[in-house]
Amino acid sequence: MLGGMAVTFETPVAWGDMDAFQHVNNTVYLRWFESARIALFEQAGVLDPAESGGVGPILARTEIDYRVPLRFPDRVSATAHVVRVGTTSFVLAYRVTNAEGKVAAEGQTVIVMLNYRTGEKVAIEPGLRSRLEAIASP
Repeated sequence: MLGGMAVTFETPVAWGDMDAFQHVNNTVYLRWFESARIALFEQAGVLDPAESGGVGPILARTEIDYRVPLRFPDRVSATAHVVRVGTTSFVLAYRVTNAEGKVAAEGQTVIVMLNYRTGEKVAIEPGLRSRLEAIASP
């Protein structure tokens, strides 16, 4: 269940999102998760280059459960929120709903903070931790 402060990305289902079976292809849901995740990153300042020093997020794990198929010309909302903040990583939960409010998919991702220069994971800096915890589920 989604709780806490969430970020939502809305978009129409495009004709090209469907596959040969005439429903939205599974990979499209991951793009919708990504769009919601980036909106959350922007809200939390995860992508702030002034603070990064070569450190940024990297997707380490994705899980997704598909509930109902979607088709063109539906409209979807993809919602993301912070579930947990660890030492070097945090967990986001997602929900994709259709125009009628039916849950089409739910999932989670693990995001690790990485020093892109060394390839090593690093601790979440205190300012970012505070911002993530402020938008986390209660």
